[in-house]
Amino acid sequence: MSDGSVVAATGLACRRGERVLFRDLTLTVRPGDIVWVRGANGQGKTSLLRLLAGLAPPAAGQITHDVQRERIYVGHANALKDDLTVAESLHFLTRLHGFDTHADAQERALQRFGLHSRRHAPVRTLSQGQRRRVALARLCTAPATALWLLDEPFDALDIEGVAALNDLLVEHAARGGSVLLTSHVPLAITTPPPTLLQLDQVATA
Repeated sequence: MSDGSVVAATGLACRRGERVLFRDLTLTVRPGDIVWVRGANGQGKTSLLRLLAGLAPPAAGQITHDVQRERIYVGHANALKDDLTVAESLHFLTRLHGFDTHADAQERALQRFGLHSRRHAPVRTLSQGQRRRVALARLCTAPATALWLLDEPFDALDIEGVAALNDLLVEHAARGGSVLLTSHVPLAITTPPPTLLQLDQVATA
């Protein structure tokens, strides 16, 4: 994009049935940004991420994005099959996105999220927090400058998992990547300071 932004939205509106979740939303995400989307339940946080990911059309407005940068959406569902092992699941997710499928890269991703010792364990034996870690581990193998769209990524994570994800977010921003995420818990990130997008304050009338 000529203005250097990763993704931009102008006059964006989202409707669910007869209800308008938000309208006239303007947003610009640039390389190195971490944008924290907040709002009450049902305000449209997940819907906004899906619009920006290209998974649904807006009711109004325009979205433009840098076609040279990958957009990676990680939703509430972890998209894991119970009968696959941890390592097999990560390999499937990375191939699905077209990420680095080299065994070394995937081993490092599992180590980063504390899953290396569980790499041969079937997904059905994992806790919810461990399942979330597997789903997030794919980010370690993603392109360096990608846009990450993460819906409540901290859900079910323990202290170690939260710390691992925070470190990964900071590193991704430092190398020119961008993050737009929802979270119902405060972000423990100061560098870069997250930009707050409060959906409650976006017009819905």
